[in-house]
Amino acid sequence: MNTDKDSLMLNTMYWWGIPTLFRCKYESNPKNCDIGLVGVPHSSGNGTTERDQHLGPRAVRHVSAGLRRVHLDFNINPWEKNIIYDLGDVPLPEANNNERCIERMVEFFSKIASNNTRVVSIGGDHSITGGIIEGLTKKKSALTKNQKVNLVHFDAHTDTYENLDHFMGAKKSAAHWASYLVKQGNVDANHSTQIGIRGNPRTLDWLKPSYDLGYQVITMDEFRKDGLKNCKEKILSRLDDKPIYITFDLDCLDPTVAPAVANLEPAFKGFSIDEARTLLQSLRGRNIIGGDVVCLLPTKDNPNNITSMTAAAIMFELICLISINLN
Repeated sequence: MNTDKDSLMLNTMYWWGIPTLFRCKYESNPKNCDIGLVGVPHSSGNGTTERDQHLGPRAVRHVSAGLRRVHLDFNINPWEKNIIYDLGDVPLPEANNNERCIERMVEFFSKIASNNTRVVSIGGDHSITGGIIEGLTKKKSALTKNQKVNLVHFDAHTDTYENLDHFMGAKKSAAHWASYLVKQGNVDANHSTQIGIRGNPRTLDWLKPSYDLGYQVITMDEFRKDGLKNCKEKILSRLDDKPIYITFDLDCLDPTVAPAVANLEPAFKGFSIDEARTLLQSLRGRNIIGGDVVCLLPTKDNPNNITSMTAAAIMFELICLISINLN
């Protein structure tokens, strides 16, 4: 490319060039960047259901260049403001062994944290959040400085299903991570929120495990009743000065917005994309060390890749939330 205009044009054409995340430079060393982008191609944490979630990172790499934009609401260009690299995928050679894969994630993200690099990841099923946060909160973490993290958890499901010993063989599973991270001392549930929970549950005491752990839970019914403004205030008032981690399960969105996700809850309306973006943007200025987007199922997506593009759009919001707080 000979001119800046050529570069501006081609860098946002997803079908051109090498498909790194958001057209960022690939660099395996987290020491050299402010924000690292990581793929976590993992699906065995969801038992034997919806196994194609491991294809999520590749699908987002395919389309994400089209979302390499400036942030209008924040008035920033994160790609110029910070050094942002695609750090590649977590290597998971034992792909069908969930417990070993979680160990691999812990190792991978602990190296990122030791370099004080903030990170945004694309999965992968929701078990990846357990491995990521466990890695980011290791004792020698320059990122969290031996502190627990406050969690802001967007989801249709609580993922604290302690009544299950395992989920179809997976122990540190997509159904358990939000529980064991509290018990291990990685997450401070007393300053964390789960929002968007909806659907007809399997048992009437479905929220009790989250309450017992200390989480604030805002169901979708409560969100509709209390309104966007009050729910933003509830989330913010719950947070303290600990580092914040955001996990975004795409199934919190309405299926009309994100049809290609695992564990759909089609009978209950989910967030609109505007509601989700507004809730995320309310965290502006907070000490966000990382986030992830999970449960993309690209083999069930529409031909226009709308769910993959939505996943990339949420990643972009997470990147900008971190960028705006960095010098």
